[in-house]
Amino acid sequence: MNNIESIIKRVESVIDLSSAKLSEEYFYQSLPLCIIDSVFSIGVTYTSTRNTVLRYCKYFDLKVYREYYELPTIEKQESISQLIQKMKKIGTKRFAWEIFKNRQRTSSRNGILKSEAVLKFAEVLNSYEVEYFQDINKIINSSEFEERIKKIPGQKSGISLKYFFMLIGSNDLIKPDRMVLGFLKNCMGKEVKLEEAQILLSEASELLKDKYENMNPRLLDHEIWKYMSQ
Repeated sequence: MNNIESIIKRVESVIDLSSAKLSEEYFYQSLPLCIIDSVFSIGVTYTSTRNTVLRYCKYFDLKVYREYYELPTIEKQESISQLIQKMKKIGTKRFAWEIFKNRQRTSSRNGILKSEAVLKFAEVLNSYEVEYFQDINKIINSSEFEERIKKIPGQKSGISLKYFFMLIGSNDLIKPDRMVLGFLKNCMGKEVKLEEAQILLSEASELLKDKYENMNPRLLDHEIWKYMSQ
């Protein structure tokens, strides 16, 4: 049995893929929420990340989620510029203490506040004139954009970036965090690198389409993450 077969066998033995469905965080109302989620989700339990997003929305009276697969009009979204203006006016430290109520840093050693990383991420998007979901084609497949994001302290691995792309709608990427890597290690009996994880789940999801027509790498990643987080 090869690696892909091992993964598929394991997935189908522990997960009901017939009812696979993306969670509500994949359908945020506005682009700034995708930044907050992707930056704050690294290296922590997802509950703390969800609460951070909800606190931000409650503080500024913003809608959190849209209807599944229905893209909201520009008028109903918060823009990236609005997020930047708020953070610069209030300051990233106060944002962490009083609004996000989350003082996590991007790294325990020489890391910056995740609130500061959120601002830096937003500023890069803003420099490409990306304000709303309707603008994301400006940075899709842009290696320059990706390199600039990876230069933000704590973003070098690219995991947050991959997850950001997933949150804004890319079905082809996965978030190779410790949950997913742990699952693949159990399947294969060895450590799996970040790049290898993407290839493995992409190939597995392609074969699983024969039985589950809506299957794609993003959905498979999500189902594995849900199983492992339980």
